[in-house]
Amino acid sequence: MSRGLDPTAQDIVATSVQETFLEHPEAPFKFIDLFAGIGGLRRGFDAIGGQCVFTCEMNKYSQETYRANFGSDHEIAGDITQVAASDIPDHDLLLAGFPCQPFSLAGVSKKNSLGRAHGFADETQGTLFFDVVRILRHHQPRAFLLENVKNLLSHDKGNTMRVILHALDELGYEVDYRVIDARSWVPQHRERIFISGFRRDYKTTFSFDDVFVPPGPNPTLASILHPEDGSEAADGRYTTGSFGKVNDRYTLTDGLWSYLQRYAEKHRRAGNGFGFGLVGPENVARTLSARYHKDGSEILVKQPGENPRRLTPRECARLMGFDRPGSNDPWKIPVSDTQAYRQFGNAVAAPVSVAIAEAMAPWLTNMVALRSRRERVG
Repeated sequence: MSRGLDPTAQDIVATSVQETFLEHPEAPFKFIDLFAGIGGLRRGFDAIGGQCVFTCEMNKYSQETYRANFGSDHEIAGDITQVAASDIPDHDLLLAGFPCQPFSLAGVSKKNSLGRAHGFADETQGTLFFDVVRILRHHQPRAFLLENVKNLLSHDKGNTMRVILHALDELGYEVDYRVIDARSWVPQHRERIFISGFRRDYKTTFSFDDVFVPPGPNPTLASILHPEDGSEAADGRYTTGSFGKVNDRYTLTDGLWSYLQRYAEKHRRAGNGFGFGLVGPENVARTLSARYHKDGSEILVKQPGENPRRLTPRECARLMGFDRPGSNDPWKIPVSDTQAYRQFGNAVAAPVSVAIAEAMAPWLTNMVALRSRRERVG
């Protein structure tokens, strides 16, 4: 992956954005957040001073987490197919993490086994992309940013991606896309495709080459795990006691641990790669998925003398970049563990969103001075 602005250039852009906000207290751009989940994409564009004027998310538990962390200055819409484009406020930027199940490897395999359609042939999910098109056509915002699973590129031998790009091109947008691995920001391999677009009549030179990717050293799980040594106060929910030990309920039962080992050995003998991911503080995790609540098998934390354990939801918040140890304003998790695992497994890694937003900022804020300073250091 190419690297964009270096740290010095990034600081200049950030400073210039800050100066712009001081001079113009009103938000420099407005955006909408479709298929919002818990707000992973929104985190980035809040960070550069944008104002969210409309949110759509069907899942009631995700809505609860979203409200807890972003407030309730506007209602959260549910089913986007029931929302008229004319009822959505005007905006400069459309964000959409449109449902990925029709294109994910797991989703495609499951639907194939059931003899069900997937992709755009799946009327319940795949065609939700066309609601994005419907809203873009009506409002013609200056820009958009879409997110999906990496498998979108290869789904249906590339036909799905061609349909998407053709639809966006016909709407008059200059489109760029890139698969980005969150590994550079968080201790997790998490590849997702991001698709950006700027209206052709609004001339920009933005590309994903502008996104600054930290050169390393990359973080390890030590940066997100509960230390369990007394240096982090127990929260009473995920950790307990004077040493802040992780609650015993996250340790796998003997029965589950035995099953996972048998399952892994069975597939090892068959020459398959299925199994559990056993990690320690020095390691990097596999991709956190929405099914993590079932058995935690993709990311199991070693425990000397004990069965391994799942990550706690607080550690998942850190793994996804929504939180960090010692934060004065920790990410609020008002839902059950099961719902929290689902939410983080479906989310956009927040630091990736921030990095993309910072690269798009000069063109969203429409500040000539900001652009010229950026070009001098680019």
